[in-house]
Amino acid sequence: MSVHVIGAGLAGLAAACTLTERGRHVVLSESAPAAGGRARSYHDKSLGCRIDNGNHLLLSGNRAAMDFLARIGAQHSLTGPARPIFPFINLADGAPWCLRLNHGRIPWWIAVPSRRVPGTRLGDYRALLRLRLAGADARVAPLLGACGPLYRNLLEPLAIAALNTMPEVAAAQPLQQVVAQSIGRGGFAAIPRFASIGLSESFIDPALAWLQAHGAEIRLGHRVAEISDHQPTVLAVPPWAAAELVPGLVVPNQFESICNLHFKHTLPPGEAGFWGLIGGMAEWVFARPEIISVTISAANRYAEIPAEDIAIRVWAELARAFGLGAMPAHRVVWERRATLLATPEQLARRPQTRTANPNLVLAGDWTDTGLPATIEGAIRSGNKAALALAKS
Repeated sequence: MSVHVIGAGLAGLAAACTLTERGRHVVLSESAPAAGGRARSYHDKSLGCRIDNGNHLLLSGNRAAMDFLARIGAQHSLTGPARPIFPFINLADGAPWCLRLNHGRIPWWIAVPSRRVPGTRLGDYRALLRLRLAGADARVAPLLGACGPLYRNLLEPLAIAALNTMPEVAAAQPLQQVVAQSIGRGGFAAIPRFASIGLSESFIDPALAWLQAHGAEIRLGHRVAEISDHQPTVLAVPPWAAAELVPGLVVPNQFESICNLHFKHTLPPGEAGFWGLIGGMAEWVFARPEIISVTISAANRYAEIPAEDIAIRVWAELARAFGLGAMPAHRVVWERRATLLATPEQLARRPQTRTANPNLVLAGDWTDTGLPATIEGAIRSGNKAALALAKS
């Protein structure tokens, strides 16, 4: 009997690959005309170049993501620095600095002032121990907000990027998982990686090609309106769609947006190919071959600002940080329901992989992965769902 995977985002693709690898015939259905969900690329006619619908920074310690790329033969499609470094620019004074971790598990980098966050002392990093002990109701800012420069220049931007939720309300436990599985394992697990060409070229197109080569059936532009109780199925759709298909299913129902801006301008990549900006609207800047891409996470706070005003403000910050001239052609891309709102209350609504129907399992970064809603979490959820279905 065929296994149906509904949804061809990263969770669905991961589930389809795992099931196919285990010898099951997979029928992968996606209602949209293209696979990839929130992690895909497309050609923008107004800019005349290819862009991603969002920027995603991975780390070398994202084991599920790296294994997925290796399986589909795309492990060399990522780029980034060879070392665990994170360059920043403080917009208040224009001062650049760089967080430079060491490769090993013992974090001796915090003892070297030139490697750590400016203005911090060795003892400040004991604050990370608080994160280890965070309970389910703990929130990031109340727990870590008194850490001074360490919080303002590193932990706060890290939390906003990883959780896509403002730290005042964001749950601390998922941030602890991010830290534990990257910096906590040593710098070798925290080397930044991102798609060298585009998300589709790294994650989506190779996965579809691998599935087709291994006998999977792929149906794009095919909406599934009903789930059979007797058909083995992986449901890997957004939470609101899953709730419509599975009566009584409790899912997260509050969401955060992400705003991405793409400027048709070439920027030298520097040491890493990206920068974190402190003290402005722009948060992460990526120097791509033809464009400068900017990400603003937890963007609900800017939802009432017109897109063109956001572009003007962000370009002014880029001009100040990198010495740029007039604003070029640009595109503002909003993901209105990019991720669940990562509060303790919403995380408690994340469902488990298994459902009451033994033939139906759930996958998606909104399920209970223990991680924030990230590429790593999505792929892990797909693998977990596939294995659960195979066992049942």
